[in-house]
Amino acid sequence: MLERRDTYEALYRDFRWHIPTQFNIGTAVSDHWAAREPDRIALIDHREQGEPALLSYGELSARSNALANALRALGVGRGDRVALLLPQCFETAIAHVAIYKLGAIAVPLALLFGVEALEYRLQTAGVKAVVTNGAGNAKLKPIRSRLTALETVVSIDGADRDAVDFWKLVADGPGHFEVEATGPDDPAMMIFTSGTTGPPKGALHGHRVLLGHLPGVQMPHEFLPQPGDRLWTPADWAWAGGLLNVLLPGLYFGVPVVSGRFERFDPDAALALMEKMEVRNAFIPPTALRMLKSAGGVAGRHKLELRTIGSGGEALGRETYDWAQAELGLTINEFYGQTECNLVLSSCAALGVSRSGAIGRPVPGHRVAIVDGEGLELPSGEAGQIAVKRPDPVMFLEYWQNPEATAKKFVGDWMTTGDQGIADEDGYIHFFGRDDDVITSAGYRIGPGEIEDCLTGHPSVALAAAVGKPHPVRTEIVKAYIVLKDGVEPNEALASEISLWVRERLSAHEYPREVEFVDSMPLTTTGKVIRRIFRDRARRETGL
Repeated sequence: MLERRDTYEALYRDFRWHIPTQFNIGTAVSDHWAAREPDRIALIDHREQGEPALLSYGELSARSNALANALRALGVGRGDRVALLLPQCFETAIAHVAIYKLGAIAVPLALLFGVEALEYRLQTAGVKAVVTNGAGNAKLKPIRSRLTALETVVSIDGADRDAVDFWKLVADGPGHFEVEATGPDDPAMMIFTSGTTGPPKGALHGHRVLLGHLPGVQMPHEFLPQPGDRLWTPADWAWAGGLLNVLLPGLYFGVPVVSGRFERFDPDAALALMEKMEVRNAFIPPTALRMLKSAGGVAGRHKLELRTIGSGGEALGRETYDWAQAELGLTINEFYGQTECNLVLSSCAALGVSRSGAIGRPVPGHRVAIVDGEGLELPSGEAGQIAVKRPDPVMFLEYWQNPEATAKKFVGDWMTTGDQGIADEDGYIHFFGRDDDVITSAGYRIGPGEIEDCLTGHPSVALAAAVGKPHPVRTEIVKAYIVLKDGVEPNEALASEISLWVRERLSAHEYPREVEFVDSMPLTTTGKVIRRIFRDRARRETGL
């Protein structure tokens, strides 16, 4: 945990890791509080109608023990992979805790995945059991015969011929469980990368990953936990951002975590939830913040109790940063990490660590730098790859059954991220773009994030993606794909106006020379724009 200091420099200098020789995520997020304060509220489930449901730490501990006993009786043991195909709900948290206590490996998966995406991940991980709901069970049925490792499906919506009843297992199982002895490097979870640039890979993490996240959670949330803190995120708990930025750290710190289910992010529903549930600390990805910004009049329509907002997953941008200060009276604390090594850069307005357009400074306990292709640190102002030095408690163990990809992730002791960035003279890191996303035009290397940020500042633009389109003279030109706000009609005059908007605000080499209007923006389950789809589309237009 971070011990508060008056300056960032003192905070970074004085921090030391304390990683025990034995550590189990399941006991740390349930049994610890259950033994001290069994009635303390762990989870609050939002209901649009009526009062929310509450789950105490005592209940979380007992129910996870019962489920762990039931899973063990069904043949699930240490090292077995158990997938969770569920939304934000009590059962998801109970299942995670049970899996960790078993010494098994949790494989969180998003319900939004289609059948092919699910089959790929379940086969790759060799999943032995799946905990899901009725909708997830229906997706599994047509591929069940091809999932050779899968033996058991547990459904929170009751039993059928293909699934056993989650709540019957919990009701029938004893409330005491002998937790497997696990060390910090023993595997706890496998989180698949989002697949923005290629096939998803299973990033395997040890139990220490939770401890490794704690400073990176406390920094953007300005020394969480504070009295009255209450956490929520619209991010799926199947994503590292939802699971490891919010759910598990919240439970570890004894901060109530709000659950709420959205098939798609809805700005009005999100605002209503935050108001009704008196959310104090929110992790809201940049795309969702831009949608809130586009909705307009947030402060006038809702009484929010927010103390902190953290944001990450892609570049936030100046437009959204400035909007939050003006509209919400809050400085968004931007942070950065990857599925493989999360929350290693952060902002913290309470310490004066905040800069529009930057993704923060290294979180205490982490060594982050800009390096070249040989792993040599680059001076400030010079573009290179964002890298994290090992050993690091938050860093992944390996890509599941993919030693070649694991080896390629490192240059010496630097774990490379595939993200281009620049460090300024004060140590702030500025995100430039994914290696594959950087646009090369007339000798300039252009990051798409700044262009997209500028585009969403236009009063008619809701969402935007910028990619490089092959060009015989310039190598590439910038092409923008635009989702317009409701009620705005696309036309050539508007396209020219949007292009000029960027040219006047950025530069003559960064503005989009082509603008195309689209009905929707392809997003990963984590809310990131899948630029690859538009990049491939632009290449097809040129026949390349």
